[in-house]
Amino acid sequence: MPLLDIQQIRDILPHRYPMLLVDAILELEEERIVGIKNVTVNEPFFVGHFPEFPVMPGVLVVEAMAQVAGVLVLKSVPDRKNKLVLLASIEQAKFRRPVRPGDQLRIEMKVAKRKASIAKMHGTATVDGVVVAEAELMCVLQDREVSVP
Repeated sequence: MPLLDIQQIRDILPHRYPMLLVDAILELEEERIVGIKNVTVNEPFFVGHFPEFPVMPGVLVVEAMAQVAGVLVLKSVPDRKNKLVLLASIEQAKFRRPVRPGDQLRIEMKVAKRKASIAKMHGTATVDGVVVAEAELMCVLQDREVSVP
């Protein structure tokens, strides 16, 4: 059973289809989190990203990692409905093997450094225990701006 299911994740993250790339949170500690992204052939990016040999774009693997990190940061914020977690930097990103339809990404993010509204994290994404991507991400917590339609 997941610790947080998709509905609970939707209560924390502002992302929606097609940009919500986290399906479940399995583990959640103060400085560490593990999330799952189930990759299906129905993902909209597979239509145009190597349709004959569908591969999840690496940038979306990193985005999934950033969203898992965002859950970790926002989960501890009391007024999270008024906050956003923005990706501030990506360093040391490496893509080890393609992510294909049917794969399940297991994303583990660990806080390396936290200071006020900034968190630097190291993350790995694995499929069946094999590392497919890793990166150091910096996230910034900021007030959500009120927009008028």
